[in-house]
Amino acid sequence: MAKEQHFIRDIWMLSREYGVLAGAGGVKDVVSQLAATLAQNPNNSVHVVLPCYGFMNPSELGFSFLADPLFPEKRLQFEVDLNYPEEERREEVAVWTAKQDRVNIYLIDAERYREKQGVYTYTAEEEILFPWQKKSEGHIDYFAMNILHQKAAIDLMILLNARPDVIHCHDGHTAVLPAMISEHPGLRHYFRKCGCVITIHNAGQGYHQEISDLAFAQATTGLSLQQIRQSILDDCFDPFLAGSSYAIMNTVSENYARELRETIDDHLTGWLGHTLLERNITLEGITNGIDPNTFSAQGAEKMHIAAPFNPIGNNGLEGKKVCKTAMLQKLSGSDAIPGIRKFGALTPDPTIPLITFIGRLSTQKGVSVLTNTLEQLLHERDDFYFLLLGTGSPYDEDALIQLAENDEFRGRVCILGGYDTILANKIYAAGDFFVIPSQYEPCGLTDFMAQLFGNIPIVHAVGGLVKIKDGETGFSYDEQTVEALSEAIKRALQLYFEDPSAIRTMQRDAVQLINDRYTWKTVSEEYLQLYVKAKKKKIIL
Repeated sequence: MAKEQHFIRDIWMLSREYGVLAGAGGVKDVVSQLAATLAQNPNNSVHVVLPCYGFMNPSELGFSFLADPLFPEKRLQFEVDLNYPEEERREEVAVWTAKQDRVNIYLIDAERYREKQGVYTYTAEEEILFPWQKKSEGHIDYFAMNILHQKAAIDLMILLNARPDVIHCHDGHTAVLPAMISEHPGLRHYFRKCGCVITIHNAGQGYHQEISDLAFAQATTGLSLQQIRQSILDDCFDPFLAGSSYAIMNTVSENYARELRETIDDHLTGWLGHTLLERNITLEGITNGIDPNTFSAQGAEKMHIAAPFNPIGNNGLEGKKVCKTAMLQKLSGSDAIPGIRKFGALTPDPTIPLITFIGRLSTQKGVSVLTNTLEQLLHERDDFYFLLLGTGSPYDEDALIQLAENDEFRGRVCILGGYDTILANKIYAAGDFFVIPSQYEPCGLTDFMAQLFGNIPIVHAVGGLVKIKDGETGFSYDEQTVEALSEAIKRALQLYFEDPSAIRTMQRDAVQLINDRYTWKTVSEEYLQLYVKAKKKKIIL
């Protein structure tokens, strides 16, 4: 296979998120780190296309307008067909470009993107200006945004005379592209040697980018009515189904791929996995990687933590103790944290184990189970602290705030509403245990990040979270119940108090496993194998 990988040279990716440029979840880290790793090979040419959102300032980010290949003195501008039912129309775009970590990045500049202040949802500022744009609700023109992104990327490749070996489409936002370049006249000839890979980062309902207006789907994509009808799931046009016949498909862990095709948990996707199985579409599984150096606690200044430390080293975790003490001291009083809503406080006693959570407050993340578990445990025992950083469901947030403001739990619970990367790093570095009670989890990256900071995960053993080895690299439980999560937390606390050396061994083994199995250098080789399969499939077709 290594020799076959040599004919994968020109790699293009489409994503709505990328690194520090635009992010709403783990996709930004996966795409940017995979692209940068692939680009380390001097024989590879790696390109990423994403929208230029209104919160971006391309010039300040180091981007410049892409020159027109035919008229180098002019910037490249072109029109993209984006028809509506009974209305033929086009939208004008320009392209910004920059090279970062050897990756060629293109920002599609269009009015439809410039007016958006969030990647996927409206912001509080937008709601103030336009009350119908409710904070945290998805963009009303999400489907048109996605199709414009894909069509503009296709046109950009043609205008640059690019001949990709593979186009890697990330999530439902970009999953129609393989169908469009395979079925549209002219495109199927231009891209006849180009393979496609579709990565499903999250197959949950609401993540497919599906649309019920079939006439709108047909008009914008230009696909035939027959192709639209063949792509229907639960009465909606589903981008994953649309692209499935023309691409190699994978999801972000082997176990999540199995769950989607073989278990009843697929009902959480609207039965996407079982539908793919019925159509003889193979769903590969590749567990996401991580760059340990990016999340290294040894770089205190880079990570903005109080002191450096190395979970895998032999010199102990003195730096981690400093980080924990600093965080507890920061949260012990009433001092405000800029941009963050703070509820409750923590007593500054570093000998008490600190349980942490960072993430979205949602049903998928199991927040209601976590809240009920915490309330029970806080009544039962007084030998742990809990610290949360996140935002999301107002209902979940209110329930957690009630715990933080309960006089009975004073000094033991702190809820930080909002998100800040630097603050998140400090919490990873301060925590003893990191709880992930997700109802389902395609892969999980926060468990990796926590482990790299010596923060031991306690996880619901679903999807990609099965990579946590119970009692070896963390703690896991099978049933999504208050009782099961409570028992896992109690086991963790018992080990913390009774056998500190076992905790230290667990911290070392967790980081060692990441270095041995889950670096992007290792995982990128698996993606290259998918790219080979994708190109072979296109040539055969």
